[in-house]
Amino acid sequence: MQRRSLITAAAAALGIAASLATVPATAQGTWPTGKAITYMVPFPAGGTTDVLGRLISQQLGTVLGTSVVIDNKGGAGGSVGSEIASRAAPDGYTILGGTISSHAINVSLYPKIGYDPIKSFSPVTLIGTNPVVLVVKADSPYKTLKDVLDASRAKPGGLSSASAGSGTSQHLSLELLAYKSGVKFTHVPYKGSGPAIQDVISGQVDMMFDTTVVAAPHIQSGKLRAIAVTSAKRLASMPDVPTVAESGVQGLTDFEVVSWQAIFVPAGTPAPVIDRLHTEIAKILATPDMQGRLKGFGMEPANMTTAQIAAFQKAEVDKWAQVIKAANIKVE
Repeated sequence: MQRRSLITAAAAALGIAASLATVPATAQGTWPTGKAITYMVPFPAGGTTDVLGRLISQQLGTVLGTSVVIDNKGGAGGSVGSEIASRAAPDGYTILGGTISSHAINVSLYPKIGYDPIKSFSPVTLIGTNPVVLVVKADSPYKTLKDVLDASRAKPGGLSSASAGSGTSQHLSLELLAYKSGVKFTHVPYKGSGPAIQDVISGQVDMMFDTTVVAAPHIQSGKLRAIAVTSAKRLASMPDVPTVAESGVQGLTDFEVVSWQAIFVPAGTPAPVIDRLHTEIAKILATPDMQGRLKGFGMEPANMTTAQIAAFQKAEVDKWAQVIKAANIKVE
């Protein structure tokens, strides 16, 4: 009898061991195992998402004890890289730098983007928010928003305006300006902020709305002139630059666009992995160095739980769906 009990107990133990062997390592608390983590950036190098991704990945790799490799997959306002990330294994080894365009705007702008910005991902961290700034070449004849609007109104097709891609906050800022002011512009989409802003600097394109993360260094170096910011009030980092609403132009008194940067993982990623990533990235963002960098970029640091990020994202999806429909914005 005793022998039978021992055999039964041994069999049960073997059964438990076998079942544990089938449980992913991420659910057992051993993640990461030393395998490299891919930080997908759905834009080319040099843009806001790329800059932030590189700053975060360096420190994240150190605290997790593994390498975090940036993988730039640009195109369609962040949709190409986001779709790739949405199909990655939900095992904690793929994270994505999501933005207002890839995870709030594009779903209403493109007929098919290959993923659902809410259902295909789980939020990890909201890095921060920042307004967009309208810039022109340093020696451009345009010094105020009124100058820009008057010149565009007088030019067939309007002034040319670059963006990081159709559907990005840069593009939507331009479309809102055109819609509210009644002035036409020619939109020139690029595959990322890096190449777009270089063509503004060289004079190939008349102007551009871009995030303060990318534009600020060029404004400070004297290569670009800031015309106006899209925030409700002036930025502490650019106190001399007026808001669009301050331009005095009829129809623009309530103009406001705030871009944002976040980190997501594919839906189905184990909760312990998401919690660990959320905790470690929050610690990185809270350091004096990172806080200083974010504020220097003109970004407002964010501190939200994953549940709060999910609610914020849903509200943004709904908001931009209404804006795109009201302004009849279409991707060419």
